[in-house]
Amino acid sequence: MGFSEILLIGIGLSMDAFAVSVCKGLTLKKANFKYAAIAGLYFGGFQFLMPVLGYLLGVRFEQAITRVDHWIAFLLLAGIGANMIRESYSKDGKAMNDDFGLRTMLLLAVATSIDALAVGVTFAFLQVQILPAAAVIGVTTFAFSAAGIYLGKAVGAKLKNYSERIGGIILIAIGLKILLEHLGVLSF
Repeated sequence: MGFSEILLIGIGLSMDAFAVSVCKGLTLKKANFKYAAIAGLYFGGFQFLMPVLGYLLGVRFEQAITRVDHWIAFLLLAGIGANMIRESYSKDGKAMNDDFGLRTMLLLAVATSIDALAVGVTFAFLQVQILPAAAVIGVTTFAFSAAGIYLGKAVGAKLKNYSERIGGIILIAIGLKILLEHLGVLSF
């Protein structure tokens, strides 16, 4: 498998993290390098780590992982999205959820990188050099995630009152898309 193929895989895998980063950018009062770097490091780091773990798990656990990866991603993304929507209707005047804390970012990073675990298992069958491949995927995701923060902020200025609801809907949609693709209902 060549560099261009791995880069395309990296771009494909980074799309969920990009969409979540756009959602996070929507909630920010000011997007800056700190938030872009946090998103990039969490999402890029997990997109690097998961293929390596998947590769190490290899053939032995392939069926167990692919049977549940879509459910895990769906439940995490749908839960986070539903919570964002619920909080957007809160009457206590609370600010939008711009949480970049460990718990929030860890959950989002895991949820958006589950598919990368399965890709790592596939790489084991294809005899791909895992560390360079995972590095390309991680760096690609870092770049897309960091850009997503800025894009989300640019869009968020126009949609400030609805940004948390939109973000929650997008997260639920991403989770549903992952679930439906793995169940064979959708094919993209």
